[in-house]
Amino acid sequence: MSLKKKILVTGGAGFIGSNLVDRLMEKGNRVLVFDNLSSGQMEFIEHHLENPDFTLMKGDLLNQEAIESACKGIDFVFHVAANPDVKLGASDTKVHFDQNILATYNLLEAMRKNGVKKIAFTSTSTVYGEASVMPTPESYGPLIPISLYGASKLACEALITSYSHTFDMQAWIFRFANIVGPRSTHGITVDFIKKLKENPCGLEILGDGKQEKSYLHVSECVHAILFAIEKSKEEVNIFNIGSEDTISATGIGKVIVEEMGLSDVDFTYTGGSRGWKGDVPRMRLGIEKLKAMGWRPAYTSERSVRETARELLSGN
Repeated sequence: MSLKKKILVTGGAGFIGSNLVDRLMEKGNRVLVFDNLSSGQMEFIEHHLENPDFTLMKGDLLNQEAIESACKGIDFVFHVAANPDVKLGASDTKVHFDQNILATYNLLEAMRKNGVKKIAFTSTSTVYGEASVMPTPESYGPLIPISLYGASKLACEALITSYSHTFDMQAWIFRFANIVGPRSTHGITVDFIKKLKENPCGLEILGDGKQEKSYLHVSECVHAILFAIEKSKEEVNIFNIGSEDTISATGIGKVIVEEMGLSDVDFTYTGGSRGWKGDVPRMRLGIEKLKAMGWRPAYTSERSVRETARELLSGN
């Protein structure tokens, strides 16, 4: 993204969105953040508020008029807004339909009506379900998600690819591993820190603690996104973004215990191979497509988790 563009970032006040906004602003773009601040936080973007190249529009993607207004004069859309709570789908079956699928449809309609032709979408490893091939490549199929969150993201991907073909748009779809780092507000690292602050003597781990997953620091995630957009020019460009290894839930617990300077912490487990209904016990994405283009992660999963723990504990 070498030219100065007017960029819309939905969910730009959230964890990944705000880190992306920082990088886009550094590169000299004009950025419009569209966010209803339901999970995003003003403190993540307030350092941009005095910059004339930055605009915050408080709005909801379920409001068609608001998003159509936001799309006026836009060159490129980063669609980051979503409800990211995978567990929530088991208790609220409509939340991911509304906040992910319907929200994406409204955005694509607003783009179509305003002649906006380029979109990057933050998808997820959960679209693969319980993949039998590990590391899992982008060409893996059939895609059989086991969570309503994964299903909603896969539906969003289908909407985006079909709009791209039907209305001559161009799309970049990024399937993420677990992204961690400063400003993260949920996930296992955040949960473990909270639990250990409340009880430094014991840590309850969901499942059997043997769940093995890939973790990537948000700084590397943002770099990979912009790198891929710069280097790939197909009508639809799909990339996995993740690290090249995994770490277990118990391993994460040990890292956080170390970073908090604790000792003699008793680990207990709720049992079963899954942490919750819809949890994928093993996940590692194949990133050969990105590596072939010249990108690879500098951090291991363990280092990404450790750096995140340090950042969160220091208040960054």
